[in-house]
Amino acid sequence: MNEFYQSPLSQRYASKEMQAIFSNDKKFKTWRKLWIALAKSEKELGLDITDEQIDELIEHKDDINYDVAKEREKIVRHDVMSHVYAYGQQCPKAKGIIHLGATSCYVGDNTDLIIMHEALRFVQTKIVNILAELKTFALKYKDMPCLAFTHFQPAQPTTVGKRASLWAQDLYMDYLEIEHLLGNKKLLGCKGTTGTQASFMELFEGDTDKVKALDAKICEKLGYDAYFPVSGQTYTRKYDTQVLSVLVGIAQSAHKFSNDIRLLQHMKEIEEPFEKGQIGSSAMAYKRNPMRSERIAALSNYVMCDALNPAITASTQWFERTLDDSANKRISIAEAFLATDGILDLYLNITDGLVVYPKVIEANLQKELPFMATENIMMDAVKAGGDRQELHELIRQHSMAAGKVVKEEGKPNDLIDRIAADSKFGMTKEQILSIMDPTKFVGRSVQQTEEFFGEHIDPILTKEKDVLGLHAEINV
Repeated sequence: MNEFYQSPLSQRYASKEMQAIFSNDKKFKTWRKLWIALAKSEKELGLDITDEQIDELIEHKDDINYDVAKEREKIVRHDVMSHVYAYGQQCPKAKGIIHLGATSCYVGDNTDLIIMHEALRFVQTKIVNILAELKTFALKYKDMPCLAFTHFQPAQPTTVGKRASLWAQDLYMDYLEIEHLLGNKKLLGCKGTTGTQASFMELFEGDTDKVKALDAKICEKLGYDAYFPVSGQTYTRKYDTQVLSVLVGIAQSAHKFSNDIRLLQHMKEIEEPFEKGQIGSSAMAYKRNPMRSERIAALSNYVMCDALNPAITASTQWFERTLDDSANKRISIAEAFLATDGILDLYLNITDGLVVYPKVIEANLQKELPFMATENIMMDAVKAGGDRQELHELIRQHSMAAGKVVKEEGKPNDLIDRIAADSKFGMTKEQILSIMDPTKFVGRSVQQTEEFFGEHIDPILTKEKDVLGLHAEINV
């Protein structure tokens, strides 16, 4: 056992892929890519930088001498300058032009943006795979009537598939939010100490066109076509809030899904996967606890609370920058993504193995269907010559009596027998039962489900076909 604290996000919840995105190795290799992009761009714009120097930087872009950087940081107490020094030790010819004109935020902020965008895309691919699973599930059960609820009280029936379309619609909205962010992604560029690019105006002897071109060239080399048009030393920290707001949206969607699964499992209608050797309770061996769904809820609560961090940070920055963002940002952004990644793995794992119990679903619906069928029964009785107002009052009385039998005596719902025995309705029990076909009470549930997935989800699945096929294995 390790004697020091290790984050449960890395030990238990987040995937290795997401952990790699937020690893130190990823960060520092991206710093070196940015230094290379800066040197290349400055050379193209006329500064005295040679191909030999750039080649040397490229040669050592991935073999980072961490030991040198670590020892140097003990002396200078500055992570960026420690890595500039370490890179220079490996690249003696290029030593003098590494980080030329830049401030620490050139590598720090641009790297943070690159990493967040890569992480957003990874999150988006998992959403796509969950949408594919939900589509399969929803279309399979699109015409299976089930009891629907408002206020968690029995209401007009829906179908199992239609309910799944509600889960999918929430994630669909999250997908679109990520699409918007990635479609408008930007880098900081190279703005200097207070965002004025004064150091680059000095380097390029006042040539404002070259200084402006520097931003565009750097972005292009990193695969971006846009940068923040103005900034202080840092990009606006409001952007971090926008990114985490998307993750909060995902947490909301997943939490709602997990709540529904937990309630359905309580009703024994639908269960999350339960493995052969899994233990539901240390005391009660018979239990099948919805632990995956509960874990989604727990992690979702964390993500929703974590989003307060960038909101507070953005609102309390002073003028062109302060450093009270740094320590918080290192933790809150990474952990929000790691937790969201864990949430989506659980979501994918559950939807890949949902267990449906049609007989229980039908039985639960049949217990309440007599109450829901009363309007149709009344209309048919009116057509046969009955008085609508009189029948409405009789149905109210019979319903109250039947409800009392169910609640106080624990007996089956006898509403249909009561109505059949009332001559004012003029209907036999067989006639009444024929009205109670559950499929007559689900409205356009089937069509809505087909239309939603066909019109909104299928285009995404077609567009994203290359990332389909993910399966999530949970660690514990």
